[in-house]
Amino acid sequence: MNEAARDLKIESTALQIRKIGNSVGVILPKELLARLNLKEGDKFYPVEQPDGSLRLSPFNPKHARTMEIARQVMHDYRDTLAALAK
Repeated sequence: MNEAARDLKIESTALQIRKIGNSVGVILPKELLARLNLKEGDKFYPVEQPDGSLRLSPFNPKHARTMEIARQVMHDYRDTLAALAK
């Protein structure tokens, strides 16, 4: 199946909220799991977009932002951190 056909198939798939035990959940199709590189037990995060839509991502945006800040601090203070490591 070519990528355009796969995109159309995923976009036209409606997800339904279902009762699962005492909770509710959404069953994700295999194609979507494969596209997100997810398997049972993995976590993924809904990220609200500026237009009000949601993006599902296997990456935690808060963690990514924290790591970005940490990298910047380590870069800015690399000499100090190197001296402390001695």
